[in-house]
Amino acid sequence: MTLIEYSLLAASSLFVIVDPFAVIPAFIAMTPNDPPAERARMAKIACLVVAGVLLGFGFAGKWIFQFLGITMPAFQIAASIVLLLVALDMLRAQRSRVQETREETAAGTEKTDIAVTPLAIPMLSGPGAISTVILLQSEATTVWHSLALCGCILLVALASYGVLRMAAHGAKVLNPIALRIGTRVMGLLLAAIAVQFMVNALKTLVPRWFESTG
Repeated sequence: MTLIEYSLLAASSLFVIVDPFAVIPAFIAMTPNDPPAERARMAKIACLVVAGVLLGFGFAGKWIFQFLGITMPAFQIAASIVLLLVALDMLRAQRSRVQETREETAAGTEKTDIAVTPLAIPMLSGPGAISTVILLQSEATTVWHSLALCGCILLVALASYGVLRMAAHGAKVLNPIALRIGTRVMGLLLAAIAVQFMVNALKTLVPRWFESTG
């Protein structure tokens, strides 16, 4: 995989799984009495935390696997199932309980500052996003791929901040129908990415299934 192909895969898959557009309704609902400036501040802190968490797991993921004795193909299959569950919920235009539960969302409405929890964790950087980062790092074959992944994480965090800042200042003009359409499209893309990760794992575990019969 070339550096450009890897970068496009990393950026698109991370943005789809972080999915800041799907967070907007909960973000607005959890900050009903906060002015736009305060909402923007929370969004900024949340996205900084997201960047830190994903970068941390991107670098430490393989050491965690070695310590626990987990093979990468096993993790790829498990993570692809998680991503597929999220994707199926996105295709139904609803927020997946894999990303956050109703109880976590409800608890957020009672907090004075939701930036770190539940907005950053687990709404933006939940199990799906962390799994995606670790999978992408496993696909990195050179140091340039790893650096590209870091850049993509920072880019997605910045884009998420832009989306949430826009929502903070223009919540009343957001079209819910457009948001649902966008969620379904991203869900379809995420489903394809999840299946591809599973195929990659199967190629490693049972390569004879993919051998050409000529």
